[in-house]
Amino acid sequence: MIPETYRALVAEETDGNKIRPQVREKEFTSLPAGEVLIRVHYSSLNYKDALSANGNRGITRNYPHTPGIDACGTVIYSAEQSVHKGDQVLVCGYDLGMNTPGGFGQYIQVPAAWVMPLPDGLGFRESMMLGTAGFTAALAIFQMELNGQKPGNGPVLVTGAGGGLGSLAINILAQQGYKVIAATGKTSETAYFSRLGASETVSREDVDDKSGKLLLRPRWAGAIDTVGGNILSTAIRACSRHGNIAVCGNANSHEFNTTVYPFILNGVNLLGIDSATCPMELRRLVWDKLSDDWRPPLLKEISREISLLDLPEHIDLMLNGKIRGRVFVNMEA
Repeated sequence: MIPETYRALVAEETDGNKIRPQVREKEFTSLPAGEVLIRVHYSSLNYKDALSANGNRGITRNYPHTPGIDACGTVIYSAEQSVHKGDQVLVCGYDLGMNTPGGFGQYIQVPAAWVMPLPDGLGFRESMMLGTAGFTAALAIFQMELNGQKPGNGPVLVTGAGGGLGSLAINILAQQGYKVIAATGKTSETAYFSRLGASETVSREDVDDKSGKLLLRPRWAGAIDTVGGNILSTAIRACSRHGNIAVCGNANSHEFNTTVYPFILNGVNLLGIDSATCPMELRRLVWDKLSDDWRPPLLKEISREISLLDLPEHIDLMLNGKIRGRVFVNMEA
């Protein structure tokens, strides 16, 4: 039975003309038209969600709006033969939570092309412990290895190591035999990074070279960068020959300066990682790896569960850099 209303986090304009998130009861009829109706059991909090929830119109054009780029749950209705009532499914990325009401609502209605079966071996909770952050980390490693990255090539730098994507990337890389250098603004968390598998923890200042040199002494054989800006420039200039730099985020800046020299003299490869529009065939392949041999062994330590009512507080914590690892949301709590 479909209810008349459901709970959702709604980013809406306050009296001070600011966009702020609040938990509301929404009319079921407010959902957009779509081929598949899903009862959401779990979601997760990503940096993009936090920005959307606070009125970033580069992500979300119109308000009021329900963020949440991740959702998993049970199909209630499907107009498409490839998806069936009762299926356990996952929706991550595409336009979910950006301009389409997202996983911070107890129901979503989306195109069938966005819907993926829950991978074998993953439950609802585990799938959202991973979410877009885990998928993006795994997609970055997958693309790097397609391009020749191997543990024997040398260490891999992970920037923004304390975030969800960074923490999961470290744990997956270490499990696969890579030596990992964790770069962070929270060097007091060295013990945490060591548990995840990092062999070295450095401060973000240590990977933020401002010398102006066109090339730097090689320090790593590849990097997964979540911050952008001059740290990304440093990662490129200090990468050894034929290494791969996977670009996954812009927490520091969407701009960076470099020259052609790392690419034409050292053969460094710059790989753009777009998890939102990743083709479904590749998406399912990477998720299958995450549910099997790439499953992060410390997933439970990296993640913590909250309720829908806890979300506004944790959104503020995320925007202020005070969250370590992953936060996933029990939409039924």
